[in-house]
Amino acid sequence: MSYKTCPDWPELMELAPDLQFKHYTVAEAQLPADALSQISHVSLSEVEICCDLEHHVFNAEHTDAQVCEGLRASHWYDVREWATSGPGTSSNAA
Repeated sequence: MSYKTCPDWPELMELAPDLQFKHYTVAEAQLPADALSQISHVSLSEVEICCDLEHHVFNAEHTDAQVCEGLRASHWYDVREWATSGPGTSSNAA
């Protein structure tokens, strides 16, 4: 797998300190089929996603718009949703 740490990691650590965001191709990330069905304009090996794969959280600022829409319709969270109204709110309250 060829991945790299997101260059915005300091900002993301403030927003969601328990997550580690990395950049992957969509093919590497092995996203759910319902999310992949939204992608029609490029090859899955060419489009990138910025995410924490373990927690199913993506950074929309560094992720293709069609991928974001597909993920929002699945069990994945946008990092801002994770930190403000999702599972990440309990870790920020401490």
